[in-house]
Amino acid sequence: MDERTGRWRELNQASWDERVHIHLGSTFYDVAGFGDRRDSLKDFEKAEVGDVTGKRLLHLQCHFGRDTLSWAARGARAVGLDFSPPAVEAATQLAADLNLDARFVLADVYDAVSALPGQTFDIVYTGFGALNWLPDLPRWASLIAELLDDGGFLYLAEFHPFSFVLDDETGRTVTNDYFDEGPHLSGGPGTYADATAETEHDVTIEWTHMLSSVVSAIAGAGLRIEFLHEHDHTFYLQRQSLQEHADEIYRHPVGAPRYPLTYSIRARKPG
Repeated sequence: MDERTGRWRELNQASWDERVHIHLGSTFYDVAGFGDRRDSLKDFEKAEVGDVTGKRLLHLQCHFGRDTLSWAARGARAVGLDFSPPAVEAATQLAADLNLDARFVLADVYDAVSALPGQTFDIVYTGFGALNWLPDLPRWASLIAELLDDGGFLYLAEFHPFSFVLDDETGRTVTNDYFDEGPHLSGGPGTYADATAETEHDVTIEWTHMLSSVVSAIAGAGLRIEFLHEHDHTFYLQRQSLQEHADEIYRHPVGAPRYPLTYSIRARKPG
C-alpha cells in the first residue's frame, strides 16, 4: 500500500480546496445559469425524494452547494455540510446572492453529528461522486441514522460501481476487479470540470465501493431500505462508448447491451 493512502483526508481536501474556484468559473457548473434556473437536480432525484416543502434536509459533502440550494429553492429548510473551507464560503455567498434560505456548515462528513449538535433532519441527501471519497461506509451510515429524525429517510444517488469494472473505450471488456474496493491512488492535473486548468494538488485517494457494501452498511445502521433503483443513464462521459442525448444525459448506443450506470436508494429510519 502506498504511504500516501494514510494521508487520504489531507490529500483529498487539498485537491478539493484548490478546485473550488476553478469549478465556480467553469462551464461544467454554469453558476450564472444556475442562478436563473436554481435547479441542478436530476429528474429522478426530484421524483424519488418527493415534496420537500418545509422539510429539514441535510446535504452531506455538498461542495459549493448547488444541489443544496436546489432543494432550498424547492422549499426545503436546507443545510449543506462540506470539509472544504473555500467550498463552504462559496456556498454561503451563493445562497446570499440568490436570496435562498440555506446554511452551510464546515465539517468533515465523519464529524457531522458533533458539528450539528442536537439537530435531526427529515431527509439526509447525498449525491453523485460522494461515496468514493469515504473509507468507512458502516460509520457513514451510522452517523446518518443518528442525524435522521424518526420516520426520516436517507436518499442516495450515485454512479454505479459495476460500470467502472469495464474498459473505457468500448465498455464491454472487464479490466478492473469489482471486489477491489481500494484505497486507490487517483487524481491528476486539471479537474473533471476543466481538464486544462493548472493545478498543484493532483494526488487523491478514492474507494470503489461495491453495491453490496453500500446496501449492507445502510441496513446495518438500522435503516429500512424502501427501494434500490438502477438506471441505464448517467450525467457525464463515464465510458467513451456512451452517446450524449438531450440535457447532458449519456446512454448506451441504441441496440447495444445495457448495464447500470447510476443507482439510487431510499432508506427510512423506523419510527
